[in-house]
Amino acid sequence: MNMNQNARKKNNSKQVVITDNNAGQRIDNFLIRYFGKIPNSRIYQMLRKGEVRVNGGRIKQNYKLKNNDAVRIPPVYLFEKQTLKPNKSIQKKKLDSIIFEDEGLVVINKPTGIVVHSGSRQSYGVIEIFRTIGGGYESLELAHRLDKDTTGIMVIARTIESHAFLVEELQKRNIKRNYRAIICGQLVAGGKIENRIGRHPTYRTKMAVNNKGKLATTHYKIIKKYQHYTYLDIQLGTGRTHQIRVHMNSIKHPIIGDPLYGKNTFIRKGICASLREDIKSFRRQALHAHNLEFIHPSKKKIVSYKAELPDDMKTLIKTLEIND
Repeated sequence: MNMNQNARKKNNSKQVVITDNNAGQRIDNFLIRYFGKIPNSRIYQMLRKGEVRVNGGRIKQNYKLKNNDAVRIPPVYLFEKQTLKPNKSIQKKKLDSIIFEDEGLVVINKPTGIVVHSGSRQSYGVIEIFRTIGGGYESLELAHRLDKDTTGIMVIARTIESHAFLVEELQKRNIKRNYRAIICGQLVAGGKIENRIGRHPTYRTKMAVNNKGKLATTHYKIIKKYQHYTYLDIQLGTGRTHQIRVHMNSIKHPIIGDPLYGKNTFIRKGICASLREDIKSFRRQALHAHNLEFIHPSKKKIVSYKAELPDDMKTLIKTLEIND
């Protein structure tokens, strides 16, 4: 028997009627959750080709489901290969990272080394860990994202209503997001960086300042400056992919330890060249999401949450102060 046939089975066509549990959710997110075991690219393909129908008609990937919508689920092959699941220790660490939770939100202090969502090279992320835990965490949806090695504050929606509200607030730029970063070189004063960020023309995993990209604004203030580096408070005006990392590198002050935008720069340009080797070899970008301030989706009042600096950044700051 062909092993490829063993590895997959065909899912029959069916119709699903949308209830209050899924009303307000985008059709692409609904299908991703519904299937679970097929690549996202296949889901977007079936949407483009009109294989998925709502109330008998074709819809776009951003269509928001309504109560009593009839969704036709097409027949597809589900791959049955085993996927790595987070163990009990990882699940406990994720529960321990919770700063606040109620019926609509979960706020966490994300550690380094973990993605927020599974992808082609990651078996699981923050969302998958929580869904594995269960006990009321199965319906969590990301309201925003942090890079794998960026630590700090994240708010995750517990209901469709909370998710829709937070996403809209982000789009309106009503959510205040502050970061802490340690950059190479000494800045004279705070300021603002405003330019366009788009995909790098050569290295597709990177972003770059690009006239064809989307406008991005970053505000920064000096917390403390030393001979060879600056400790910054950064506020996002927009939320582009890798925005802070790209912007700091664009003014020739890359974030210490940034493997994608900084490491070669400070070797090649001589920035941070006088720092000790243990500082130059900091194992990730020294970037931490410190504070989130937003209107609570159900209480409709401003709330603010802070995430304490992780131990590795605290140690880095102590090392830099000793060397100053």
